[in-house]
Amino acid sequence: MERDWQTAGFVIDALRDSRQRTLELIGDLTDEQLRVPLLPIINPIVWEIGHVGWFQEKWALRHARGEAPLLEQGDSLWDSAAVAHDTRWDLPLPSRNQTLDFMARVLDKVVAGLTTRFTEEDRYFCWLAIMHEDMHGEALTYTRQTLGFAPPPHARRLAADRSSPPGDVEFAGGEFMLGAHQGEPLVFDNEKWEHPVHIEPFAMAKTLTTQGQFAEFVDDGGYNRPEFWSEDGWQWRSRTHAKHPVYWTRDGEAWQLRWFDRIVPLNPGVPHIHVNWYEADACCRWAGRRLPSEAEWEFAAATPDGLHNMTGAAWQWTSGDFGPYPGFVRDPYKEYSEPWFGPPYKVLRGSCWATQPRLVRNTWRNFYTKDRRDVFGGFRTCRSIRD
Repeated sequence: MERDWQTAGFVIDALRDSRQRTLELIGDLTDEQLRVPLLPIINPIVWEIGHVGWFQEKWALRHARGEAPLLEQGDSLWDSAAVAHDTRWDLPLPSRNQTLDFMARVLDKVVAGLTTRFTEEDRYFCWLAIMHEDMHGEALTYTRQTLGFAPPPHARRLAADRSSPPGDVEFAGGEFMLGAHQGEPLVFDNEKWEHPVHIEPFAMAKTLTTQGQFAEFVDDGGYNRPEFWSEDGWQWRSRTHAKHPVYWTRDGEAWQLRWFDRIVPLNPGVPHIHVNWYEADACCRWAGRRLPSEAEWEFAAATPDGLHNMTGAAWQWTSGDFGPYPGFVRDPYKEYSEPWFGPPYKVLRGSCWATQPRLVRNTWRNFYTKDRRDVFGGFRTCRSIRD
């Protein structure tokens, strides 16, 4: 079974499954909802789905098979590397139905081609298109949260983890090979390749920081105490006038939060998400702890005794800046990693509840700027163990 992903049938099923998720994410939205405001953290929804279809055409048809474009003006509309973010609201985009028709024609042509030829190049670039569409599906999911739309069909509320007592798991550290194994075919260039690192003894929280734990930080005046914040974190807090997590509101003495279009009570045992790096770092300092490094996170994920929700609940902020591993070489999709190396991008590890399971692996390096709290990001705390 582990080699099924190498077959044409498996790839076709994944292409169709990813597209079905995309269609579900926009199918119930009205034309009015599609006219989203210009915000730096989202895309116009019709532009975004057109971009997904264009990307699939570019790599799976034009690049891998030498096909001609299905839409002559596609590059000028949907190439995210060439079309500046804020201009996407002013483009002469096709309508929703025209965009969906273009996407369907691309997918049909890709599938038809795979039934007659399935080379290594076909496999690689189809999987690139699948992973890209899956990631945009996650982005469309948090766009719906940002705009207060109804939860999509696949949405699920995180539950309290009642099976794990509080506390840490301690790790002796040592030499560790960080990164993807040499020759793995379906990893991004920023994961390549494994290389030795030394890890000092450390301890990591068994669970993600919960809503209840973060509420203690908030109620202790955490947002008003500069001693807990990095210099640029305090500048962010002052500039944005943040006094508590995004989507949280007070109901008397109790906290509530907005989950898509619904107001729900805070659940003390549920992992806290929609937290940015600055907030996570400040909460760690308040607790006398810190965020784990990338290497510590991956080391712990390789030996997860006693750790809960390393994947599948929330992306987890690390202390690490997003940068290349030794010997970095760009993949054909050169815009994926290299343009974003360095501050202010930080690495998140694991996956969230909206991540397609086929994307999940311990070496995956997600990355966002430190101020992003719209994404499904959380954190767990860490501490060094001194002799």
